[in-house]
Formats: sequence, C-alpha cells, structure tokens
Amino acid sequence: MSARVAVTGLGSLSALGLDVAAHLAGLRAGTVGIGPTQGVDVSAMKTKISAEVRGFVAEDHFDPRQLGLLDRTSQFAVVAARQALADAGPALEGVARHRVGAIYAASVGFHAVDDSYRKLYLEQAPRPHPFTVPRAMPSGQVSHVTMDLGIHGPAFAIASACSSAAHAIGTAFQMIRGGMLDVAIAGGGESQLTYGMLKSWEALRVLAPEACRPFSKDRAGLVIGEGAGAVVLENMDRALARGATIHAELVGFGMSADGKDITAPDRDSAAAAMGFALEDAGLAPEQVDYVSAHGTATALNDKTETAALRQVFGAHLDKLPVSSSKSQYGHTMNASGALDFVTSVLALREGFLPPTMGFTEPDPDCDLDCVPNASRPAAIETAISSSFAFGGLNAVLALKRYGG
Repeated sequence: MSARVAVTGLGSLSALGLDVAAHLAGLRAGTVGIGPTQGVDVSAMKTKISAEVRGFVAEDHFDPRQLGLLDRTSQFAVVAARQALADAGPALEGVARHRVGAIYAASVGFHAVDDSYRKLYLEQAPRPHPFTVPRAMPSGQVSHVTMDLGIHGPAFAIASACSSAAHAIGTAFQMIRGGMLDVAIAGGGESQLTYGMLKSWEALRVLAPEACRPFSKDRAGLVIGEGAGAVVLENMDRALARGATIHAELVGFGMSADGKDITAPDRDSAAAAMGFALEDAGLAPEQVDYVSAHGTATALNDKTETAALRQVFGAHLDKLPVSSSKSQYGHTMNASGALDFVTSVLALREGFLPPTMGFTEPDPDCDLDCVPNASRPAAIETAISSSFAFGGLNAVLALKRYGG
C-alpha cells in the first residue's frame, strides 16, 4: 500500500518578502512585488521592471568563505531550505541517513556566469573567479542544501525549465509514497536578474513593459522574478507519530510533454498533465476547489492554459477560481513551481484565494474567475498547482487541506 505524504515544512523568499510569513501577508494583501529593477543597470534596456528579492543580505546568512562558493541562486535555495526544515521541527531525528533526500530544480548560477564573462571579455582579465564552475553548475543549489542541512540520502537536480521545481517536488513525493524515503526536502531557487539574461529575455519579446496582467485582455508579457521555495515532505504516519504540524497533504502528480514546439504551449498536453494529476490523486474534476495557474501573462500561454482548463473541467470551470500569483512575485523561472506550490499550500491552510493582480478587462479567450485584484476568503479543500514550461515539459501537483 502506498504511503500518504504530508507537507510539514515551508520556506520561501520572493518579491513579497524574505520568509513565508511575509509571503503569506503579501498574498492576502494583494501586494505587488514588481517594480523598477535596482540590482542591474537597465538604462540600455526597454524593460526596466522585475520582481526582485529586496532586503536580502547574504552576509546575514553565510560566512565570507561560504559566499565565495555560492551563487545568488544557491544562497536563496539554502535559506529557503533552512526555513522549511526549521518549520518542520525535528523532522530528521531518528531517520536513517539514506532515507532523507533532497530533490531540487536545476538552475544555472547566472550571476557567476555573468561576472566571469564581464571579467574575461570586458575587463580583459586573465582568468575568471576560481570558483566559477562550482558556483555556476546547475546542481550547485542541491549540493549546498545537502551540505548545509547534513543530508546524505538521494539528492539530485531536475532540469525542465520553469517546471523544474514542480517536477522536483513531484519526484520527492513519489519517492516517499513508494517507500524509498521517509523525508525529503524539495523545491528550487532561481535568480536570472543579470544584464546578460535580462537582455536575452528581452530579445524573445515576451517581457511586459509595465506590469504583469495574467488573463487580462491587455496583458503584454511576463515579468522576470527571483526567489526560492522549499518544502519538507514526510511519510504521513511518521509525521503523525512525532506530532508534526501538517500544512497540507500532497496527493497527486501528473506530467506530460508537448513534443511539438520549443516555446508555444499545447492545450492537449497541458490538459493531460492536469488529468494525470487528478487521476493519481483519485479526484474527480468537480472536486477541485482552486487552481494555482501557470499564468505567465503572455498572450498565447494564458489563452492555451484557459483552453486546457476548459478541456479538463468543463462546466465546473465556470465556478472554479483560477489565479496567477506571478502577478505579485513575477515569474521566478526554475523556482516558480516551488513558490506556486507554497502559495497553494498557504491558500488551503489559511482558507483564502490568492489574487490575480493587475487585471483590467476580461478576455473572451480567458473566461475564468481569476480572483481579480484582491484575495478572497474561501474554505477550499483541494487544489492543483500547474507548471507548463518552455520545451513543452509539464508538471501538475494536486493537494488537499489536512483535516486530521
């Protein structure tokens, strides 16, 4: 018999704040963490806004010797993991070393790469920073999480663009449910706020010039964000036996690949991932109370996601709230699946619907209750959190409010 999986720890850093309490407060208040970019010189760019993690002081969390090895992405990942484990209490006590895992999004250390290229090409330096490779490697954040928290079981990074963290959480869920692990820390961090990456995203012509407006008729593109989300997942019987606080129960995981286009999403494939998650969870579509949408605010993505939702939920979609928190903390790319999942857990636990901010006018192609411009109290019992990535790599997580 498969084990049930409890969510016992949460951690986050986002444009809404430096911990889960600030993230929750921002969600409820409808705070928009998007604003003028401060950490990068954007004077030569058309796009001058982003969703930065403001007020983060790396020296408050790491000693100077550590900082030489950690890109900003890894710094975020480790701090969020520490928060999640502290929230979970003594989750690792009495667990065999090989039965605690860490599954994370794979994220390049873009700041390390940007710094090294500037030194080599602009400053004509003879060599970059000696730790450029370990700072930039995509598995860097999960390695640092294991070293920081003393994790010795299965640990690896998953690369699927902005579905990476959702795939990581889903994989950890499967490993606990299947009996391989008792406890796992899963999630992802990301900071692409460098000159090189912002110019690269600008070249794709998908960035919004003024605001992120998911599902609104006048939506004009996504806003790059940074941050990290982390969760502690645990065998439910063990969590109950030690008296852990259970924030929610993770009950299903669905995946699919479009197999068609590197940037354009596919309705049928997105619908399949949602359907697989519901099937895995044993939920009928009409039992779902809330959808945390991928909701990037690009014209094609929002239209396609709405069509996929209609395919899965049919008439139930007319009364199903679907919101995009990227309107508040931006698109954090490889970390987005983790932050969106933390948001969904908080919505279930606290009994409210996170808003879609920036909404101005309905779009017939996005006929949704997107919870426009203000959060809403709601006693929701079930939710799904969707991630639909570039390259057509999709991951959907299904969860339930824990009621004992």
